[in-house]
Amino acid sequence: MDTKPRQKSFIKNPINGTKFTIAISSAKGGVGKSTFATNIAIALKKVGCKVGLLDADIYGPSLPKLFSINEKPKSDGKSLNPILKYDIQCMSIGFLTEEQTPMIWRGPMVTSAIKTFTQKVSWKDLDFIIVDMPPGTGDTQLTFSQEIKMDGAIIISTPQEIALQDVKRGIKMFDKLGVKIIGLIDNMSHFIGDDGKKYAIFGEGGVKRTAIEFEKEFLGEIPINPEVGKLGDQGTPIVESKPDHEISKIYINLAEKIKSTYL
Repeated sequence: MDTKPRQKSFIKNPINGTKFTIAISSAKGGVGKSTFATNIAIALKKVGCKVGLLDADIYGPSLPKLFSINEKPKSDGKSLNPILKYDIQCMSIGFLTEEQTPMIWRGPMVTSAIKTFTQKVSWKDLDFIIVDMPPGTGDTQLTFSQEIKMDGAIIISTPQEIALQDVKRGIKMFDKLGVKIIGLIDNMSHFIGDDGKKYAIFGEGGVKRTAIEFEKEFLGEIPINPEVGKLGDQGTPIVESKPDHEISKIYINLAEKIKSTYL
């Protein structure tokens, strides 16, 4: 009996003004997905790519804070112009609302917002658009997977089993919807203390085991480092503000791999 997930066929269109669309996903919140999305976007820019960053988390947008953007996008009445920050074209629902305004929207409104960001934003000559996906396997993921030409997804997780339960559901979702999974990242994999010892705070090896279980590529580990959170809160992601940092080098090496794969 064939137990492999069926891949459904949909008419998928690329996002205008872009060559490749890469989703950053986890299906689990709190694993550093948005931080990863901002830093990999900057890393791709640093290796010579033209990059856009779409914050697709309607209920919990992070891009305004992580990039310290406090302005609203301009519009000609028909389309929105992305905001340029760190030479990256950016769009988020957070640019259109006040910081503490809750988005009390039902599914169809979320879908409509996503279609606006993919169809009515004037993205210009991008090699890559990085899409920061919300947690879960709901309306946003379905809209992108069924209607947008997604060229790949990077799955982010901590090695903790409670996180990996949701991640496994996300992997199965992308497989069923025919979206290529580029690979899995073990984020916040460990912490190096002042004593020089390695501490696996969230467990060890879970993400790699999951990659093996689902026959996906394991893309590596990103350790916990206080500088990452500090600089993110300041709106100056570590790859932009400290490109020679050991964490930044991990992102830049991954960006080189993505670039060589697609361009």
